Amino acid sequence: MRRRPGIGGLQKAAAARDQYRLLGENVAKLRTDLMKEQLATFRSQLEEFARKHKNDIRKNPAFRAQFHEMCAKVGVDPLASNKGFWAELLGIGDFYYELGVQIIEVCMLTRSHNGGLISLQELCNHLRQRRKKDREAVTEDDCLRAISKLKVLGSGFEVITVGKKKLVRSVPTELNKDHNQILELAQGQGFVTVEEVQRRHSWTSGRVIDALETLLEEGLAMIDDGHKDGKRRYWFPCVSSVYATSGADT
Repeated sequence: MRRRPGIGGLQKAAAARDQYRLLGENVAKLRTDLMKEQLATFRSQLEEFARKHKNDIRKNPAFRAQFHEMCAKVGVDPLASNKGFWAELLGIGDFYYELGVQIIEVCMLTRSHNGGLISLQELCNHLRQRRKKDREAVTEDDCLRAISKLKVLGSGFEVITVGKKKLVRSVPTELNKDHNQILELAQGQGFVTVEEVQRRHSWTSGRVIDALETLLEEGLAMIDDGHKDGKRRYWFPCVSSVYATSGADT
């Protein structure tokens, strides 16, 4: 028959547990302090790197993307404040502020043409045309960062993914699953027909027409009836390369 441990034994066991707990807390604190020290060192090195490569960060989009990636790893957001240390050091806040204003301008100028939905690629092409004289290249990554700041301001701007394309929405249009599937199908030729949507998705004609009529009302589609087969084409400028070179290059 096993003997139960006495009071002394229980006290010793409790004391040992407390010692292990304190040891664990001390190890955790040492690791935390070490990590903080390493992060502080890395941030200091990041500041030195930014000072040294200020012009490259502003002028070279690939360099700029790598810089943002390094910042994210140590919890630094150079765009968090337009008056912060990074904004003053790099002028990078001004870069994205100006880019955001230009994004708004392009979206407003093309809205009557695309209904407030423009592909990210087309938006970047317009911006590059506008910024040629500035000699500051703009990438899709730059546009996404600028749009994320516009979104914070409650400006209604949002990036959505339809199929393989990223689209920038500048109007509060609510697209449901049917609308997205039609837009994805239109990426192939720039347009769809009622018959094509019926065949690809096995929808009734009523369902197809209802979705297309909504897209027409929102200004996202254009009707083309001038074809020998008599089939109406519904063109979508936001996903059609036919329209990608027109619009806001002025």
